Amino acid sequence: MLNYLWGGMILIGVLVGAFTGRLPEVTNGAIESAKEAVSISITMLGVLSMWTGIMRIGEDAGLIKSLTKKLMPFLRFLFPRIPKGHKSFEYIAANFIANFLGLGWGATPPGIKAMQELSTLNGRRSIASREMCMFMIVNMSSLQLVSVNLLAYRAQYGSQNPSEIIGPGILTTLASTVASIIFAKLMERREGKK
Repeated sequence: MLNYLWGGMILIGVLVGAFTGRLPEVTNGAIESAKEAVSISITMLGVLSMWTGIMRIGEDAGLIKSLTKKLMPFLRFLFPRIPKGHKSFEYIAANFIANFLGLGWGATPPGIKAMQELSTLNGRRSIASREMCMFMIVNMSSLQLVSVNLLAYRAQYGSQNPSEIIGPGILTTLASTVASIIFAKLMERREGKK
């Protein structure tokens, strides 16, 4: 569906540019945007590589397992129906930790693995389980200590103080995470009453 949406917008842009006599501007805009995309991609690749490497070192040093144990009371509250010792807890914790550090891209692989593990517990394959829904909701709200991506973008575009967004970012992501957990728990309770 998104392919059709993006394709339609590009086609409309080219047609409007052709009919208004501004096709050279459309072409120049496309070339400039492509150049900028490559530049941002290289910046983000460096940032992502650094933080993914730190996550790998933390994993190899046993930090992820240690943090998973420390997060277990919170994880048990969020996912009470997952059996103790299930592999999904480790992937969920790694995903939450990566999101907390602002590594949205680095959080994706453990997030996919967590969903695969949760699907093994799901008896109804075509309908997401409560645990899968809770994981997605909390994952999307994404409590973040530092938004590495935003810091890199702000530095790339010449911000005087790229880190000034850390405080407001923590507050907004904390609020969105708390709101998402409350919403999911209310929906679980509502479903349980039916």
